[in-house]
Amino acid sequence: MEQQIRIPCCLMRGGTSKGPFFNQADLPADIKQRNKVLLAAMGSPDKRQIDGLGGAHPLTSKVGIVAKCEANTQGAELSFLFAQLQPDNSTVNTEPNCGNMLAAVVPYALETGLITAHQGETTVRVLTENTGMLSDITIQTPNGQITYEGSCKIDGVPGTSAPIKISFLDTAGSVCSSLLPTGNYADTFDIPNIGKLEVTCIDNGMPMILIKATDLNCTGQESVTELNENKTLKEQLETLRLKASEKMGLGDVSQKNYPKMCLLSEATQGGAINTRCFIPHVCHDAIGVLAAVTVATACVLPNTVATKIYQPAINQKTHHQLSIEHPSGEFSVELEVAVDSQGNPAVQKAALLRTARLIMQGEICLLASRVQAK
Repeated sequence: MEQQIRIPCCLMRGGTSKGPFFNQADLPADIKQRNKVLLAAMGSPDKRQIDGLGGAHPLTSKVGIVAKCEANTQGAELSFLFAQLQPDNSTVNTEPNCGNMLAAVVPYALETGLITAHQGETTVRVLTENTGMLSDITIQTPNGQITYEGSCKIDGVPGTSAPIKISFLDTAGSVCSSLLPTGNYADTFDIPNIGKLEVTCIDNGMPMILIKATDLNCTGQESVTELNENKTLKEQLETLRLKASEKMGLGDVSQKNYPKMCLLSEATQGGAINTRCFIPHVCHDAIGVLAAVTVATACVLPNTVATKIYQPAINQKTHHQLSIEHPSGEFSVELEVAVDSQGNPAVQKAALLRTARLIMQGEICLLASRVQAK
């Protein structure tokens, strides 16, 4: 009997994340069996993920599963299922989105022949199956061929690459019931040994809980290492996360990697606001794509925790370009905002630039004893 199973696979960088991409047709249809394959592919559970492709960090413990859409699937040509794994446990979470891995979907589809490129640029509508989110993704295809060379620089990734434009069409309430799942721009929670904390619970592509860094005795300028070593802070954030999640309608999230927690402070590099995001127990070296979109959204809504730090001139303005600062630099987000007759803004569309690259293409070899049905 063959001791190892071989599955076609591409290792892709998407934005500031990285992981293997698979054609849905090459994976088991049974979810439990599929998850065994993904865990074995990443080398989880193991802190170092030494026997798989995982990079011993949540940002490099991600998987993309892509398929050609059936006709009349909301106009989408490709479907994308994102799976978040963890180095040290056996969870395979397909509930939240990942905008960074989304950036690699169209390059993967072109590299593997799922779709064909157009001359100059290729725009593809992608359905993210995790939440039903639609996005139009445009990549550079000079002479009908994908290129990764370009001048687009994103913080958190060395060098420059060809730009990938992602236009999100409907991100509000991606996992939660609505953009503001508690029905409020801000809520107050009583946390033991801290007291009352004001936060904004929001989901514009990623469920998040936003809080002023100073309310947790931080400046918001601490390094990622400092924050990851601050056990008291992490315990406080988790207590708040569990309590706020109930009011957000998410139930018990103790075993889930959302909502994300984000400390907000004044920008120091000319941006709109500064962030330190936890995903949810490890401080992010940068900020996730949809986390940046969600924070930017909070910056243009009235009476949120964010607008107590950044105060935009909303009025009847319909277009906002906001720079969201993070530990590795900044992330620029464009928002189209409609203002109703009562003066309340609502985000209609979000767009941003990412980059992606094919790192490896071939087959991943998995021990049959670990992935075969028992």
